[in-house]
Amino acid sequence: QVQLVESGGGLVQAGGSLRLSCAASGSVFRFSDMGWYRQAPGKQRELVAEISTGDRTNYADSVKGRFAISRDNAKSTVYLQMNSLKPEDTAVYYCNARRTGPLSYNRWGQGTQVTVSS
Repeated sequence: QVQLVESGGGLVQAGGSLRLSCAASGSVFRFSDMGWYRQAPGKQRELVAEISTGDRTNYADSVKGRFAISRDNAKSTVYLQMNSLKPEDTAVYYCNARRTGPLSYNRWGQGTQVTVSS
């Protein structure tokens, strides 16, 4: 089983930066496609960024050019570097690990709050 623990959230002023980390337990991290999602109050959870096992990345249009996702398989950790933060980036950010096929899984972390003040 994969367990995910996020860290790095907090309060930051508009224009500032934060780096989120998501540490995965178990030995299957390198087989997992990883993603960051967020959910603002009253809104649906949405994809922010994702990175495949082959390091292909995909970003929501709203964060392109400002956020960067990366992974370190040796540390079983995925990161989300967030720059030029805006108040509309305020949300709970969730880490996701998934794998398709006969050994499939889809796991979520507990979430970390990011608040951007104007």
